[in-house]
Amino acid sequence: MPAPVSTFSIRRLIVVPAVITFAVTLLRLVGELQHWSPRFFSREPGGAGAIIGIVWLVPIFGAYFATRLNQAGHGPTSRARAIGFALAALAVEFVLVFTMFKLSLPIVATIVLSNLVSFLSLGIAYRGWPELGKVEVIYGLTARIPVALLMFVAMSANWGTHYELGPPGFPQMSLVSKWFVIGLLPQLSLWIAFTVIVGSLFGSLTLLFQKRRQVSESASHSSAARGLGAHP
Repeated sequence: MPAPVSTFSIRRLIVVPAVITFAVTLLRLVGELQHWSPRFFSREPGGAGAIIGIVWLVPIFGAYFATRLNQAGHGPTSRARAIGFALAALAVEFVLVFTMFKLSLPIVATIVLSNLVSFLSLGIAYRGWPELGKVEVIYGLTARIPVALLMFVAMSANWGTHYELGPPGFPQMSLVSKWFVIGLLPQLSLWIAFTVIVGSLFGSLTLLFQKRRQVSESASHSSAARGLGAHP
């Protein structure tokens, strides 16, 4: 049985993805400060799905982490189980956040509660493949802590980027309070949960597709071998 995934091995696994993620964060900041194309560097609240953003790296690195862990003997006990838990977590997250917004609470309370309930979804996805979940949590922290710190600086300096903007209807409040509600809390809760859920889902699906391809290739080779044996 393989030894548990150590902190050292996780550090080696995520160092390159973490550097790439940080570079994308810096590129996004420069693009917004320089007013480059909004399609790539949107300054709207939430980022408006801009093409340049670390959110798009989550499924890519999820597949990468899953492949590397599986090769090292730390694959899931069941691919179906890992996929099922990730899908369940995604569904629970959607229902909980949707419910928070339907309660018509004050916007600040809605944001805080929506972020806090995301820990439940994170826990569900984590159970499906704990080794990958641990990697995703640590990678998520390396990706999101710099963003949280960047948001504080952006809010202090009023740079005019998406890093300092709250959702429509967000009230005026002190710098620290604003940063906590739309910066620190979401980066260390909702976005970590997103990283674990989406990373686990795409990682598990990657292994499933790899397994099916291996089975298909094995069947093709067997058929070819039988064909050669039938014609000496």
